[in-house]
Formats: sequence, structure tokens, C-alpha cells
Amino acid sequence: MMMPIQWLTDELLGQIHIVHVFPDILFQAYIFTLELLRHLFFTFEQYKKVLGYTSLPPGLAFAVAGLGSGLTEAVVVNPFEVVKVNLQTNRNAFTEQPSSFVQARQIIKASGLGFQGLNKGLTATLGRHGVFNMVYFGFYFNVKNILPVNKDSNLEFLRKFGIGLVSGTIASTINIPFDVAKSRIQGPQPVPGEIKYRTCFKTMATVYKEEGFLALYKGLVPKIMRLGPGGAVMLLIYEYVYAWLQDTVDHK
Repeated sequence: MMMPIQWLTDELLGQIHIVHVFPDILFQAYIFTLELLRHLFFTFEQYKKVLGYTSLPPGLAFAVAGLGSGLTEAVVVNPFEVVKVNLQTNRNAFTEQPSSFVQARQIIKASGLGFQGLNKGLTATLGRHGVFNMVYFGFYFNVKNILPVNKDSNLEFLRKFGIGLVSGTIASTINIPFDVAKSRIQGPQPVPGEIKYRTCFKTMATVYKEEGFLALYKGLVPKIMRLGPGGAVMLLIYEYVYAWLQDTVDHK
């Protein structure tokens, strides 16, 4: 039987030929949505299924499956992150803003596909997504299985939303040093032409040494405001849409 998330994304990807008429921003949103469905939730389910054959305790299996899905997601999204950061830091944004595809070609032409080119900051992105998803999925499913289910649908919705909110908040707090390192590596360097931030943990050490411990948590409040509620909503969508798709596919 085809997995519901895979069935949905395959159906959407079958219509990919229409995206050439989309504005660039809609194209990116479309691709990101497909990537999120396939590489976050679908891969989480696949890792969870594989880990079901191991001797890992169920609680730990959720966290490891989350880690695996995060690492997979990071490999896929990192080139998009590099392009996004380059576009956001383009000082000529109002006069000659290139499209995402043009910017990607420029990066590849100048620096290649490696760790100084389209995959710049990959280790930091792996840490950011891997740690986030490990905590995010691990906490959510473990706590959800511990707290009793409410028979009232509204209370059950609030129970899941509350657990998702806490999951997103904790995961954001734990992974933000990787996020800071990623921003420093992929963003403009302090001295033009001189690369100061190269690798993930060395960047963290440099930031800590020069700016203090709290510098590793810069941007934490807006990140929590975005990924706390956002994480809760995503998990609720995952739960309800996945259940609906599973029921739909099973009846085909």
C-alpha cells in the first residue's frame, strides 16, 4: 500500500509542469510545501517504520526517527537556504534583484556545488534541522502518549496543540546555536573577501569567545514566537491530514 503522504506529494509533483507560470515566490512556496510533506513527515514515518524492527524503546525511536527526518530535510533545503540568504543580503535588491534560479546559477558558477558554494553551511543546517526534529517529534509523541486522551474533541485538540506548542518551543531553544552558526556561515562575512566563519562548531566557539554565551541565542524570542505556535499547527495538520489521507487511500 502506498503511504498517504507519498501518494499526495506524487499527485502534486505530477502537476509540476504548471509551475513555470507561477511568480517566483509562489514557485518557492509550492516547492517548499512539497519538500516539507515528503522529506519531513514522510521520511519521519519511514524512519519510524524501520526503527520498529529494532530493539530501541518506542520513546527513543520517535526521537531517532525525528533526527533522521531532520538530517534528510537539511540535505534537501540547504541549497535553498544558501540562495535565500544571498538574495536577502543583496544590497542591490531594489535595482537588480535576480530570481532564485539566476541566483543559484551565479553561486554555482562562482563557488561550485561544494561547502563554499551551493552547500555552504551544510553541517550547521544538519545540526539545526536534526536537533530540532529530534526534540520536536521525540517530545511531542512521547508526551502525547503519556497524557490521557480527552473524549471531548475540543479538549483533545487543545491537548495536542499544547503539546505541539511546547515541543516547538523547546526544540527552538535547544537548536538555536546551530541556527546562529548557520547564519554566520551563509551570511556576509565581517571583512569582505576574508572568510571568518567556516565550520559549524568553530563558528559557535568564535561567537562564544568574542560575544559571549548569550550571543548563541540571538533571535530566540522571535524564533519561539514563530516555531512555537507554528510547530503546534504543523503537527496538528500532520495528525489530522495524515489520518484523513490514510483513510482515503485505504478506501481506494
